Amino acid sequence: MNTAAKGRRLEHRSRQLLEAAGYTVLRAAASKGDFDLVGYSAAGWGLVQGKASRPPGPMERRALAEAPCPPACARLIHVWKPRARLPEVVEL
Repeated sequence: MNTAAKGRRLEHRSRQLLEAAGYTVLRAAASKGDFDLVGYSAAGWGLVQGKASRPPGPMERRALAEAPCPPACARLIHVWKPRARLPEVVEL
């Protein structure tokens, strides 16, 4: 499986988790932006960056932490380890 297909599959898994938590989710497909998924609900906003196998490095983490975000917003990183059923979730 190529890296684009793997990333898309993991984004869909993250999307399912957000939708199960009550968020309406938009996928920023091929945007090359800071976050892969944008979710919103009555509770607030959630921005998710998905990663396969390992968390982002220090420079990318800093860029994600400094990215513009609306009030009541959570910046999340979903790290999907091989064969894991759920991601490791890191909140910035």
